[in-house]
Amino acid sequence: MTQQSPSSPHHTHQSSLESIIEFQTESPLSPGTRDQARHRFYYIADHFEAAAEDRDSGDDNGRNIGGGGSSGSPRYNRSRLIRLTYDHARSPLSQDNFLQAFFGSLELSMDGEEALDERIRAKFFGFADYLFDNFFLPHPSALASISFRHSTITERVGFVGTPERISALRGACLIRDRHRRVVTRRFDSNEAVKRYESAGDNVRDDDGNLLDEEQPETFEPLEVAHILPHSLTRLGRSEDLNPSKQAALAILNMFDHGVGHLIKGVDIDRPRNALTLTHKMHDLFGNFRIYFEPVPGAEPHTYRIGSFLRPTFVGGLLPVTRTLFLTDSHTIDPTSPRLLAIHSAIARILHLSAADNYIDKILRDMEDAGEQGGGADGSTELGRLVHLGLLLNGVDAYVC
Repeated sequence: MTQQSPSSPHHTHQSSLESIIEFQTESPLSPGTRDQARHRFYYIADHFEAAAEDRDSGDDNGRNIGGGGSSGSPRYNRSRLIRLTYDHARSPLSQDNFLQAFFGSLELSMDGEEALDERIRAKFFGFADYLFDNFFLPHPSALASISFRHSTITERVGFVGTPERISALRGACLIRDRHRRVVTRRFDSNEAVKRYESAGDNVRDDDGNLLDEEQPETFEPLEVAHILPHSLTRLGRSEDLNPSKQAALAILNMFDHGVGHLIKGVDIDRPRNALTLTHKMHDLFGNFRIYFEPVPGAEPHTYRIGSFLRPTFVGGLLPVTRTLFLTDSHTIDPTSPRLLAIHSAIARILHLSAADNYIDKILRDMEDAGEQGGGADGSTELGRLVHLGLLLNGVDAYVC
């Protein structure tokens, strides 16, 4: 497998951005400066989105995916990805983090009137690449699903697990969620078998209702799904966050300033960052195909669970409104609304910018290369994954 040359223009621009988007955020903007920056940001985004639509070259706002650059290849909208990332910032401080990184990467003042020339244009789309490569592209769950189907890829991607923590997390989430699926409320099949063996015909669920009143075929084994993945906090050999994960956490602060402490270190395996789902829903949730949105005016932890997929793909189960369970003693953390909000934001950005289809194409290329024993030869987007170190350095995948 041949790694992309470090001297490539893409790599050079990535390196320059790393010095701007730092792990430590800068001081907040004053209200006046923030307002100026916001107006100038939208002006720049509008300008380059319109310019890219006029050109329609497939290499600016929408990028051809295949190495041949065919006009039929799926594309994603880089201008829209930038705009949507800012639009989903959850607080003024989060917006400040975004705006400072954005204007720093473009080397523009927030209140200036510099001409938006070709140099700025290149930096604008380079900023989209940086967000995409360091935050939106690495989908550990999607990579894991491919890898477990194809051993050749599994051997290239170093899977590392923490069985004890994951087992404890699964147990806590099952207790909190009353051994029922968040979406359908059906009971966990493994727990049902245990209870039938010990209680016979009098077996009951966590609320004291007879399980015999439910159809056995509705029982299904449950899995624990992480809301935000381990890839955000993967440690390097020095036990410090490596540069790509520093970048991911910095971008996370553009969504919700300070949220990183909720998933720092072992805290990423806390119940607040997990849900109990079936295997199919786990896969869809991990790939940002379903999302949870709070219901205004409803009791706390009530969500509308939706999807951008056709209803047939989710068995007609969505959309649906659910109030998540809490333990009576409150000894097990509820699912974090902040983390679910970020997950929902990512799902919307990927869908509305068409980046989800672009990622699917990259993963199909990766899958094909694993089947054929191929490498990153420029004919597919596998080279992008290699450049990011996802294949050479390994991706964390935790399955429970």
